[in-house]
Amino acid sequence: MGAGGSIIYGKRRPPNYKQQTINYKQTNGLYLRGRKNTDSPLEKKIRVGAVSYLNTKPLLYGIEQSEIRKYIDLSVDYPSEVARKLKGNEIDIGLVPVAVLPELADYYIDADYCIGANGPVKSVSVFSDVPLSQVETILLDYQSRTSVALTRILLKHHWKLSPKLVPAYPGYQEEIKGTTAGVVIGDRAFLQRKVSKMDYDLAEAWKDFTGLPFVFAAWVANKELPETFIDAFNIANEWGLSRIDQVVEANPFPHYDLHEYYTHNISYLLDETKRLGMQKFLEFLKAEN
Repeated sequence: MGAGGSIIYGKRRPPNYKQQTINYKQTNGLYLRGRKNTDSPLEKKIRVGAVSYLNTKPLLYGIEQSEIRKYIDLSVDYPSEVARKLKGNEIDIGLVPVAVLPELADYYIDADYCIGANGPVKSVSVFSDVPLSQVETILLDYQSRTSVALTRILLKHHWKLSPKLVPAYPGYQEEIKGTTAGVVIGDRAFLQRKVSKMDYDLAEAWKDFTGLPFVFAAWVANKELPETFIDAFNIANEWGLSRIDQVVEANPFPHYDLHEYYTHNISYLLDETKRLGMQKFLEFLKAEN
């Protein structure tokens, strides 16, 4: 949110923004939207923080293979650590959990892509051995505050249940048994799906509850970045998403069909309905706090 802006739109994108067809053109190392590069060259590299999960691989593939790679310092980590770096100004833009947005004094969501879902996401769930109504304790994944916050919202407003919620630690999946459930996200969730009897997909539950898609993470900047960079960054993301077969081949994973995951479970375009879903989630967060 730029100063005086809305909680969703950065300064460059008006509320009636519509996705435009991109005309690819390479100029002086930056991919632009069919126009000459009239902006000044970047004075220093943009510090970018990305998430190390499988769901980011198409986006990272595009970034790594494009000319923009020369203009950024890229680091990867788990979501809550990327959020910490963004808040501490250790990076300029990061793929951060949406739940961190209220803690940022100033932020911009100008990139066109995110980690979202318009139905079952398959990699963010509450896992248990018994029906949710019989669960007494839920262990909360330490890697993403958005999934934890979403779990709290769904328990209170959708499932209307009040089990004990306990922050977890590395290796907590071994304690998911009996009446103890656990929120597990990311690549580990695919493994947990083979262990636990019950799988409550959080994105699917949110869609049932609100009728809206859910955004787990978005590209968020803590300062206004050059427009030429945003253009190039968007096109690099789209380039990766247009080469899913290559991404799947480069990331062999025997526990789930990654082509299905990238094309049907994860929904990457940050369109208007996802922005509405994100706004709804942030309204719940504000009410809870």
